[in-house]
Amino acid sequence: MTTCFDGIAALLEGQAIEVPSWAYGNSGTRFKTFGTPGTPRTVEEKLADAAQVHRFTGLAPSVGLHIPWDKVDDYDKLRRYAEDVGVRLGTINSNTFQDDDYRLGALTHTDRRIRQKAIDHHLECIEIMGATGSRDLKVWLAEGSNYPGQADMRGRQDRLAESLRTIYDRLGDDQRLVLEYKLFEPAFYHTDVPDWGTSYVQVAALGERAVVCLDTGHHAPGTNIEFIVAQLIRLGKLGSFDFNSRFYADDDLIVGTADPFQLFRILFECIRGGAYGPDSDVAYMLDQCHNIEKKIPGQIRSVLNVQEMTARALLVDRDALTQAQEDGDILLANEIFMDAFYTDVRPHLAAWREERGLPADPMRAYLASGYQEHIEANRIGGTQAGWN
Repeated sequence: MTTCFDGIAALLEGQAIEVPSWAYGNSGTRFKTFGTPGTPRTVEEKLADAAQVHRFTGLAPSVGLHIPWDKVDDYDKLRRYAEDVGVRLGTINSNTFQDDDYRLGALTHTDRRIRQKAIDHHLECIEIMGATGSRDLKVWLAEGSNYPGQADMRGRQDRLAESLRTIYDRLGDDQRLVLEYKLFEPAFYHTDVPDWGTSYVQVAALGERAVVCLDTGHHAPGTNIEFIVAQLIRLGKLGSFDFNSRFYADDDLIVGTADPFQLFRILFECIRGGAYGPDSDVAYMLDQCHNIEKKIPGQIRSVLNVQEMTARALLVDRDALTQAQEDGDILLANEIFMDAFYTDVRPHLAAWREERGLPADPMRAYLASGYQEHIEANRIGGTQAGWN
């Protein structure tokens, strides 16, 4: 019940998946951060590694930065460096979860001085966006409470709205505020932005240039994420994805490894809703950490997984599916859907890449390039980049 690959080949052109700078640094669980040979020591080395992902896949033209992890004195110089190695600077991610002042909150804190400190950090990020040419300011807040009665939940929402308004009003005309949500962690009783509904309510009050970031790992078990995707597209508020995979909570594993069918379903809703392709302003990004596997191969595998499931989702015969749905033919509709998912597009994608001057097997090509051995041998000394 699928169309042939030739019919969707053109629709794969221009697919772009932003990689995060922090994916190339050391990371780990709450109990241990693991060091690996060849880990970048500077943001420039992170960009050089990210450029390898784009070189071998053609899918990752931009790199998201995290401030202050990627803070430099000259962002115009950093932008030029990124362009020289073959990528561009993308989303600017703020950080209000590693400062002692923010132990009880940042944008929601009862102390006006601390709230202003957090606001000023975001205003600094907006200035950086001007220098890097970035469109999106992504905000994730590690804020909430651990015990009933600890905090005034209503008051925190009011303060959050006020803080976000101040930040939003400083955006340029071509810039966006993207508010991410997370079910829990590090706060366990209540989280200030725990779900898509809370994020939607906050950004809807701000204006058209405030949208929601959907992290695929930030939901309760059994959540129908593709329904959330469809709803946010319908409301015009799906701004971006943070793609990763999870078995339990926010595992930040390689996207598509735990449940490739879920990734397929999500991407189908994007295609069906007009949130995929050159006319869409939805940003597709990775938000992953590679704790025990090598970083660059982990990112290569991730973007290839997204491309593969995009190709399968494009193969769904939507006309036949719509007819089956309207006829109430439950099993036929499911058959049409599953037929596309089960189609092995990997040989076709390999040929598609070769036609465009890319290696048929990006992973094997990278491993044979010698780059991994080079960075492991030469990145000696200095402080390896990481989460702290």
